[in-house]
Amino acid sequence: MPKLAELTGDENSGESSRTFVFEDEGHTLGNVLKSIICKYSDVNFCGYTVPHPAENKMHFRIQAAKNVRAIDVLRRGLEDLERVCDHTIETFEAAVAMHHEHETKNA
Repeated sequence: MPKLAELTGDENSGESSRTFVFEDEGHTLGNVLKSIICKYSDVNFCGYTVPHPAENKMHFRIQAAKNVRAIDVLRRGLEDLERVCDHTIETFEAAVAMHHEHETKNA
């Protein structure tokens, strides 16, 4: 099974509502991605669940406005999350470099 799939049986709800299944993911990705996507004005509902602790997968549900495809919302959410992670890494690395520079001057 691929790392990301659509939940079977969800096809009849239209393109704007989908449940995606992420393999090898859990609350860490689910919570932050939900937090990002819930802020979009074209999203009516967004949530996730980890069906069972013994299963290493997460179900992620998106219900968007009728003219918006859920897969496009998911893609946008993942791209925004990537930008947040990049910014966090850059900020952290700059702070570490500044700390090392300060240590070197005081040594």
